[in-house]
Amino acid sequence: MQRRSGSMCYRLSAIGFRLAPAALLAAVVCVGCARQPAAAPTLAVPSWAADAVWYQVFVERFRNGDPSNDPTAHDIEGFSPQRTPDGWRPTPWSQDWYRQEPWARATGEDFYGTVQFRRYGGDLQGVIDRLDYLHDLGVTALYFNPVNDAPSLHKYDARSYHHIDRNFGPDPRGDEARMADEDPADPATWGWTAADSLFLALVREVHRRGMRIIVDYSWNHTGTNFWAWRDVLRNQRQSRFADWYEIERFDDPATSDTNEFAYTGWAGVPSLPEWKKTGRPVGQTRGAIEGNLVPGVKDFVFSVTRRWLDPNGDGDPSDGVDGFRLDVAEVVPLGFWRDYRRFVRSINPEAYLVGEVWWESWPDRMYDPAPWLRGDVFDAVMNYRWYVPTRGFFTGAPPRLTASRYVAHLDSLAIGIGPSQLGAMMNLTASHDTPRFGTSVYNPGRYKYRNTPREDPGYRIDRPDERTRRIQRMILVQQFTYVGAPHIWNGDEVGMWGADDPDERKPVVWADLSYDDETTHPFGRPRRRDRVVPDTALFRVYQELIAVRKQHLRLFVDGTLTWLLADDERGLLAYERVLGDQRAVVAFNASDAPHEVSVAAEGTYRTAFPAGEVVTASGGTLRAGLPPRTARVWIRE
Repeated sequence: MQRRSGSMCYRLSAIGFRLAPAALLAAVVCVGCARQPAAAPTLAVPSWAADAVWYQVFVERFRNGDPSNDPTAHDIEGFSPQRTPDGWRPTPWSQDWYRQEPWARATGEDFYGTVQFRRYGGDLQGVIDRLDYLHDLGVTALYFNPVNDAPSLHKYDARSYHHIDRNFGPDPRGDEARMADEDPADPATWGWTAADSLFLALVREVHRRGMRIIVDYSWNHTGTNFWAWRDVLRNQRQSRFADWYEIERFDDPATSDTNEFAYTGWAGVPSLPEWKKTGRPVGQTRGAIEGNLVPGVKDFVFSVTRRWLDPNGDGDPSDGVDGFRLDVAEVVPLGFWRDYRRFVRSINPEAYLVGEVWWESWPDRMYDPAPWLRGDVFDAVMNYRWYVPTRGFFTGAPPRLTASRYVAHLDSLAIGIGPSQLGAMMNLTASHDTPRFGTSVYNPGRYKYRNTPREDPGYRIDRPDERTRRIQRMILVQQFTYVGAPHIWNGDEVGMWGADDPDERKPVVWADLSYDDETTHPFGRPRRRDRVVPDTALFRVYQELIAVRKQHLRLFVDGTLTWLLADDERGLLAYERVLGDQRAVVAFNASDAPHEVSVAAEGTYRTAFPAGEVVTASGGTLRAGLPPRTARVWIRE
C-alpha cells in the first residue's frame, strides 16, 4: 500500500561479496561484509526464503473463475463516501481499460473519478484454475494482496480480518449471513465461511505443487465498515472498542446539532481509521520507533494470525499459510513487530515475514530497512531500493548511473544488513503500487513521481516498444542472477502495460480470452490502437531465466558475488557468482552499440541465457561480443 505527501537447506551465511581488481572498475566497496550475530533458531530467516521465485496475485484482477459470485452494489457499499452510481455493474474483463462504462459516463465524472468503483469479479476459483500456469512458469512462492473481507477492490479497508472476502468464494450471501451470526470480538464463535474453506483448499493445492503462499495484512488500520469501528461510531466513548482506535475527540451528546467526533486515518485517509499505538516517543508516529499496539487490538491480531497459520489448530502448520506480507510496516512500532515475530514463529518456525518499508520522504528518499532487519522483526522487505538504481543504470532514468556508480549504489544498499536477510529480500520490478515494469522502463522519468497521464500529459500509456523490451530483458537477467529473491507482479510476465495506480491494476491478460483493442485515452487525447494479447516472447524470457536460476539454485543463492567489470565509457557491466567449483559469469551491454566484453576466467563456458553456444576462455580471459542492450549468462562446464 502506498500514499504520497517442503523446505530446502541453503548456506546463505557463507555468502561473501568482494570486488576483483580490474582496470575499468571504479567502485571498490564491499557488499555485505559486516556480519551480525546469529539469531535464535526460531527467529532465523526461513530456510526456503532465498530460494523463492515470487509471484504476486491481486485476486480481484487475476482471473474470474466463478461469475456467480461477482460483486453487487451491496457488496461494495461503504468503500467510498460517494454513493455507488446508479446502474452500477461489474466491468467486462476484456473491456478497453480507459473506456468508461455507461454507469460511469452517466455520473459526468472522468475516468479517474469513477475507476475505483470498478469490479471485475476476480476470485479464488480463478487462481485455483491457473495454478498449473504458475507452476509451469516456474514460480515457487505466491504473495497474495489482501484477501480479507472488504468492500474495496484492494481489500486494505477490512470489513473483517478473520474471514476471506465474500466475493472471492462461492456463496457471498450465505457467507454474509454466517458472519452476522458470530461475535467477531470472540474467536470462540468464529466459524468457516464458504470463501474461507475455498481459500484453505487453495492453500492445499499450492502446497501440493511444492509452492509456498503468504498473504497481506495491514495491522495498522481497518475500514469504516469494520465491526469494531462501527461499534465506536454507534456508542462513542461507551464502546468497548473505544480504546482500539486513535480517537482525537468523541461526540458530545450535549450538542445535538454538532458532531465533534474526530479521529486519525492512515495518511489522512478517513476511510482507513488507525489502530491505537502506545509507548511511542512523543511526536513520532513513523519510522523505526519503539511502542506497541494496545492490548485488545494485539490480542485480536494474534487470534487472526493463528487462525491462518494453523487453521485446524492441531499444532501442525502445514495446512496454513507460510507467512505474511505486512503493509505500511513503518507506521507500526517495533515493539509490536518483535512480539509478532515471536508469536508467528511459535506457531510456524519457518514462516516468512516481509515488511513494506518504503518512503521516508516521498519521492526523494526511501527508508534504510536495516533497523527492521536485525533478526527480531522481519526476514526481508519489499526491495524497491534495488529497482530504482537498476532502472537508473539500464534506462538512464534518474538517478542516471554509470556502471561504476551503479555498482557502488548496489553495494551501499547492503550496509548494515546481514547476508541471510539480503538473500531473502523480495526484489521487485513492479507491484500493485507502481507503474507496470514495461511502462516504468518505457517512461524513463523520475520513479513514482507524476507517473500517470493525469499528472503528466506526456506520460506514455501505450504498448511499450521493442527497445523497452530489450531493456526489460537485461533487468530480468540481473534480477534472476543477483542476490535476493526475484518477484513478478501478476501480468508482467506477459508484457502488460499500465501507468501508476490505478492503471497498473488492469485485469490480467489471458491467451484464452479476446480483449478489446486499447484505443481510448482517459482525457480524450489521440493515441495509437494497441492490440491486447499476451507477449509470449517475454513470457519465455521469464520462464528461461527462472529455469536457469532453479537449475543452478545453490550457485545463485549461496555463491559469492564478485564484480568483474564496470566500464563507464562503453556501458558494460559484469559479475560472477562462485560456489566451490561452480561459476557463472553475467555480463551486460547497456549501450546502444555492440561491444566486446573481456573478463578474467578459466575453462569452458556454456551460454545459459539466452541458450546458445559454448565459449572457451583463452589465456585466462573470457571474450565475447555483446549486441546493443543485451545480457548473457555463462555457466562453467
